[in-house]
Amino acid sequence: MFVGKMTLSQSGLFGQIDDLQDLTFIERPIRRSLKTAEEIDKLTVDEDLNDIERAVYLLSSGQDVQRASVIVNLPNLVRQNPAETFRRVVPKVREVLHVAGADMQLAAAGSFLTILQDDIVLIQTHTHSILQIVLLNLDHRDTVVGSAWLETLLSAIDALPKETIRQEILSPLVSKAQLSQSVPARLASCRILGKVAAKFESSVVKKDLLPLVRSLCQDVEYEVRSCMCRQLENIARGIGLEHTKAVVLPELVELARDEGSTVRLAAFDTIINLLEMFDSDDRTRVIFPLVKTFCEKCFKADEAVLASLSFQYGKLCHGLSASFTDEQHLWFLEFYKKLCCLGLQHENGHCESQPYPLELENKYALVRRNCAYNFPAMVLFADPNHFLSELYRTFSSLCHDPEISVRRTAAEGFHEVVKLLGPNVHYVHKELITLLQDDSLEVLDALINHLQETLELATSRGEGAGPESKQVNVPDLVPALVAAEQKAASSLRWRVHEKLLQRYSCLPRVISGDQIYFRFLQRMFGIITTNNVLPVQREAARTLCVFLRYNRKQEQRQEIISKIMQELAQGRSYWNRLRFLDLCEIAIDLFSKSYFCKHFLIQALELVNDPVANVRYKLCHMLPRLRSTIRLPADKHLLQQLEFCVRKLLCREKDKDVVATVRKTVLELDKMDITEPYHKRHERDLLDQKKEKEETLLLEMELLERQQSEAKLVGEKHTEKKRRDSKAGLSGSKGMSGSTSGATLSTSAGKEMRRAKLARSRSLSSHPSTPKLANSDKTLKVKESGSCPGSGKSSIIPMNDDALRSHHFNVASSSSSLSPTPSTSSMPVLIRSNTSSSVDHRSNGSKDTQSRKLTIQRKSNSFGMQSGRE
Repeated sequence: MFVGKMTLSQSGLFGQIDDLQDLTFIERPIRRSLKTAEEIDKLTVDEDLNDIERAVYLLSSGQDVQRASVIVNLPNLVRQNPAETFRRVVPKVREVLHVAGADMQLAAAGSFLTILQDDIVLIQTHTHSILQIVLLNLDHRDTVVGSAWLETLLSAIDALPKETIRQEILSPLVSKAQLSQSVPARLASCRILGKVAAKFESSVVKKDLLPLVRSLCQDVEYEVRSCMCRQLENIARGIGLEHTKAVVLPELVELARDEGSTVRLAAFDTIINLLEMFDSDDRTRVIFPLVKTFCEKCFKADEAVLASLSFQYGKLCHGLSASFTDEQHLWFLEFYKKLCCLGLQHENGHCESQPYPLELENKYALVRRNCAYNFPAMVLFADPNHFLSELYRTFSSLCHDPEISVRRTAAEGFHEVVKLLGPNVHYVHKELITLLQDDSLEVLDALINHLQETLELATSRGEGAGPESKQVNVPDLVPALVAAEQKAASSLRWRVHEKLLQRYSCLPRVISGDQIYFRFLQRMFGIITTNNVLPVQREAARTLCVFLRYNRKQEQRQEIISKIMQELAQGRSYWNRLRFLDLCEIAIDLFSKSYFCKHFLIQALELVNDPVANVRYKLCHMLPRLRSTIRLPADKHLLQQLEFCVRKLLCREKDKDVVATVRKTVLELDKMDITEPYHKRHERDLLDQKKEKEETLLLEMELLERQQSEAKLVGEKHTEKKRRDSKAGLSGSKGMSGSTSGATLSTSAGKEMRRAKLARSRSLSSHPSTPKLANSDKTLKVKESGSCPGSGKSSIIPMNDDALRSHHFNVASSSSSLSPTPSTSSMPVLIRSNTSSSVDHRSNGSKDTQSRKLTIQRKSNSFGMQSGRE
């Protein structure tokens, strides 16, 4: 076994030696390729030559590298000495280009384009010489080089005058457009015709260019027909509306029926781009049948064209919508739905891709992605009010598509859909949650680009965010947001995580403060203290400050600040203390000066005693910003503490970097009040006053909400009490009817006893005593103020019973005459109630009426007690 190990190690060692030998063989050609002394002499140029002579010498006998450098520097030579450059250098360049390689050709194309565009050439003959070189190299055997020269010519046409174009370009163009020329030459002629048409009047275009256009549209090569068809848009805009209808439209109709799919596709794209130039009659009679036939043919047999069709579909529908009938409108909408489901099968409400060849499956996925791109336009086409019945299932299918690219495109346009739906935004709440919980991080990345706008519209009934908009509760929104953040945090794409945390700063306008406090704040602290990416930590600190800024509960704000001090300012890790200083920088921008000084400044200055030099170093850099938050003379004690910290750093600091930073900071502090302009200071003060007013408004809103909640609680208790009283009144009325029936069955002896009691009480009431009167008044006051919720039944029922009994007794005594009867044990109560009632009537007049809320209960109690005594 040991021998085996030795053998393996030896073989590995020999393998490394062989690799080193291979490297030595690689290095040998490099050494041989070094320039010899003879080659160096050839590359050496006489220093006494001027720029023009040096350029001519290098173009004549120099190496390819030297020639290329002269061609690249040609615009500078033209600027310095245009006459000599065109007389001596440009002819040499023309000779060199005959045998030059592709790199030198491309460099020459770029140099001549710079010369033509920068108005360096002032003489017509110079322009002629350059254009001759450009036109000569259009037919280069290398297609890349020929395309580069063609782009040079097309770009130069914009800068050239009309006469130059007519003489130098149009004259040779007629010969290059003939069938006898090569296909690349005819293709170049098509593009030149489209570019030149915008430079001349419609009469010139109709007379000189239209014959060539017709000839190229009927070329035998489909490539030429397709290229010329795409230039018909420029031709149409050059000749005007009347000639477009008479000349261009028939050519487009013929090309749309071409046997080549690329020609038909070019005709379709050109028709869409020219829709605004056709009148309603042409759209109805010509364009609609043509487009309908094209769509049907593509859907059945030409999958290659479906991608372009689906990409242009939204523009097509909007261009023709004004001329559509209801039937045509419905046909285009149904065709769009078919495109959205192309290559899919729906089973149990889920979209699954059908088994197709890979190439065909990719084409279908591209079609669905283009449909997702056009979905906002189709919502507008179908009318947002009909979204639920017409397009909701289609949109749900796109959001659940098995292809990531389709879902990503749907997520990119989700904010547009939400904006269009307006008050019906709740239709897509489920799809919003689906995209937030998508398995692909690409989909989440696309959604969070406009997440702030999406959430604000989705939770405010589509009316936009604001203090007056009513928040709508989106089911499962908070768990979906939490899951999205966790997914971004667990991935390696920290920029997505940073961007998501930045978008979470809108949550105070989307969800309640309690949801933020219990579901997101602890997560922000965890990111600040445990995440390893500094931009993510800083963004989490910013979001945490935003949450603190807009929290409306004083207790929660105090808990957040205390946690910041405990975990960051006084954290065991110096990294956390550095993040506290980052948070202080954010708080300076976000809060008012008074709020920052009250809650953050002292704790930041205490870090001057931090044992880690990095923390003190960062604090030194922050001292000018901390000084800017101190307002004099109100914060004079804070200024003294800051100066004390500076003195401590100057006297005790041992780290050289911190000492150098402190000295530099002291100079900045001395210049702060002197160098700052007044208008900037005034603007900053106004902004700080605005922040302070907003913070005061938040406190007032908190107090108002607390008062409203307390008033609501009292109202609920009062309503419950009223409900209980009404139930008690109903039961009392039942007792009253029972007592009345019992009174009718009483005997004559009972009647005589009742008359005797009433007579006795009347005789005693004519001589009331003062203590009893005071007591009765006190009893009435307690009775009128109402009973407390916590008092027992024994203290409530006698007062109500006495008062109601006295009231009933007054009514009975005034309506009938009674004879004296012997008194009973209940006689003093009846006397006290009657006396107090009579005094109250004499002194206060209308105060004898009882409260309406307790009328039913009191009457029921009085009747019940009377019947019981009877």
